Amino acid sequence: MNTGSDQPGEVVVAADDSDETGEAKADGRVGERGAERGLGSRAPEFIRSRRALHLSWQVGVFVVGLAVVVAGIIMLPLPGPGWVVIFGGMAIWATEFVWAQLVLRWTKRKVTEAAQRALDPTVRRRNIILTATGLVIVGALVGIYLWKFGVVMPWKIKDQ
Repeated sequence: MNTGSDQPGEVVVAADDSDETGEAKADGRVGERGAERGLGSRAPEFIRSRRALHLSWQVGVFVVGLAVVVAGIIMLPLPGPGWVVIFGGMAIWATEFVWAQLVLRWTKRKVTEAAQRALDPTVRRRNIILTATGLVIVGALVGIYLWKFGVVMPWKIKDQ
């Protein structure tokens, strides 16, 4: 293991997260701040030690995660925090399934990269200019429409 490595895909073990041999602790924590955990089940040890109980646990976690993800998908067109709920369901799945842990790590990395790009002064300036230009164009189009057709409210329709 390479301490202090910035290479993607390499595991970084901090001094406080390892034992005397330099290996990662048994709880699976790795990384400089213990933020990155090892992949795999987060079920309690007594559940993981019994195959039937662990399989039942995984089915329960999958069903609960699926219900939360479906609720998030329903919230996408309706009022509610759809994407937040979907990622909450993915976080529930990530407590048991490696594929969900990998998806969440990829999503977290992409969101962090997008946030860093958005804070770049050049990108911010470009976004402000594009937003202002778009608002001017929309304002001009609304002005032309109102000049040509006027404002007619639907409830003021003349009775015949």
